[in-house]
Amino acid sequence: MNQEKLSPKTDFYEYVNEKWLKEAEIPSDKPSINSFSSLADEIEVLLMEDVKKMATGDIPVTSKELQSFKDFYELVSDEETRNNLGMTPIKNRLNRINDLNALSDWSNQLEDWLLSGYPNPFVLDVSSDMEKADTYGVYLAPTNLILPDTTYYDEKHPNKEELLTVYKGMMIKLLKMVGYKKDEAELIVVDCLSFDESLVPFIKSAEESADYTKMYNPKTLEEVANYHSSINFNQFLTALLKQSPNKIIVTEPNYFEKLEKLVSDETFEKMKHWMICSYVLSFSHLLTEDFRQIANQYSLALSGAKEAFSKEKTYFYQATGQFNQVIGQYYAKNYFGQAAKDDVHEMVQQMIQIYQERLSKNEWLEEETKKTAILKLNRLGIHVGYPEEIPSIYSRFITTSKADGGSLIENVEQFNKITSDYSFRRYNQKVDRNEWEMSADTVNAYYHPQKNVIVFPAAILQAPFYDFKQSRSANYGGIGAVIAHEISHAFDNNGAKFDELGNLNDWWTETDLAHFEELTKQMIEQFDDIPFGNSKVNGTLTVSENIADAGGLSCALEAAQLEEDFSGTDLFENWARIWRQKSQEQYIDLLLAVDVHSPNKLRANIQVKNLDEFYHLYDITKSDAMYLEPEKRISIW
Repeated sequence: MNQEKLSPKTDFYEYVNEKWLKEAEIPSDKPSINSFSSLADEIEVLLMEDVKKMATGDIPVTSKELQSFKDFYELVSDEETRNNLGMTPIKNRLNRINDLNALSDWSNQLEDWLLSGYPNPFVLDVSSDMEKADTYGVYLAPTNLILPDTTYYDEKHPNKEELLTVYKGMMIKLLKMVGYKKDEAELIVVDCLSFDESLVPFIKSAEESADYTKMYNPKTLEEVANYHSSINFNQFLTALLKQSPNKIIVTEPNYFEKLEKLVSDETFEKMKHWMICSYVLSFSHLLTEDFRQIANQYSLALSGAKEAFSKEKTYFYQATGQFNQVIGQYYAKNYFGQAAKDDVHEMVQQMIQIYQERLSKNEWLEEETKKTAILKLNRLGIHVGYPEEIPSIYSRFITTSKADGGSLIENVEQFNKITSDYSFRRYNQKVDRNEWEMSADTVNAYYHPQKNVIVFPAAILQAPFYDFKQSRSANYGGIGAVIAHEISHAFDNNGAKFDELGNLNDWWTETDLAHFEELTKQMIEQFDDIPFGNSKVNGTLTVSENIADAGGLSCALEAAQLEEDFSGTDLFENWARIWRQKSQEQYIDLLLAVDVHSPNKLRANIQVKNLDEFYHLYDITKSDAMYLEPEKRISIW
């Protein structure tokens, strides 16, 4: 790469990240490395060491939830017991599927089948009702497919055959390990793949699912009951929810309108074999090390990672995954400072104030829409660092320790039943707006449209996103832009459909909505079909995140410019720095198909092109590659 190419005028992302891009190495057990994952890796090392010290007693356990975590970690990391048990635990449980001889054998036990975590061609979820966001509703959705998206099933997809071949070979090995003969295993896998592919025409692609308000299709219990003559929806829904639901939200009606055909006496054997494969694979982290290594072959082929996690990492993530908010609280209270929390909270307030001023001065919004938008902004909940309390479900996860005769799988099954029962019992109850859906040790942030809250876990409030040691402008280019990005989600193409209470509500005037949709279309076109990796960017799939990036960076710039020591260089270069990333080829392909975010390099390069300040600062002219004609620069918020 010559010096000319390293100019901010030609490729700003490469210019800022040149040294890192040359030197950074993708960990062998991961498909990529970036600013988020590097920080997560540091936290991983820190917490893995602390967890080991908890296990040995060098770090005292200060709550019953941490004690249950410690006991569970001991079971998870007991490799000797895993190896001694071998395949026995799954063989006994597989009999429940093997013993199904007819469709009715399955449909007559759906209540306990779902509570016990057995595979099913549809999924029940209790979450806030989009039209009544303060109350939990029940959602009915299709199962997941084997390949990551419906687009992968296209005969022309370059990775389809390779991935299915890996999956088939892996599953045959696993089925033989749990006791099936070779010819039985081969038949089961062929049937499994056939059943899976039969669902594809009736399931939405990632692009179609990106407009998530379209999943809101409320139906009566009678309407849902009519989806299948052999499935008593009324009976098992009422049993699970402890009351008869007056409304079921069907996320993909087209799928359920075909359910009678997809799940029938004729397809039963294939569905049964699909259940066997799904169930066996779900035990990947619960049996022997050999079993786990084989069970990772498909995910490695999909992501491009070179090897599976080490045993130690697997044990760590399995245990912390069950008790994630317990460990998140431990991390935040031991490693997160109050000064950082207060400073970031102040930055959030400043961003909200700037957003309010922008809305007030907006030239294309009518007063009626402005008023509601500002009301929504003023009702925005702000959560920084860690929650005051973690969800009560963690107090119910009481591990039966090894000393008390407990086993890993029995505890996992009990926890799964507790989780399902806890979820179903929430139906028709009030939503706690202050409950977090991400643990404090997670390097990320989110906006929740149905709660109208933004959440910034402690883990992301570190360099390069945020650091007392870097300039205020650099912090605005990092965490400041992330903060404003999340605020912008309240007004992206999805978030804008929810009001200040989080309810799905058409609060826009007809004229304003038409103008907003035109701006959204421009953002789609700005990213659509840009070549990247082996494919192209899908502007429709990524538009909500691109709108949030545009609003986030421009708002952060305005906030930084109010500082006495403002440095545009620090702001823009840290913006490019937080998006640095190197990925395996397969992972790039995967993200282009399913991720609602644009590739990181484009997030860094394209959004700066929309801001006049960038051109002035780096003297970008018409002859430069980073130049974008003024009429093509997009500003929504």
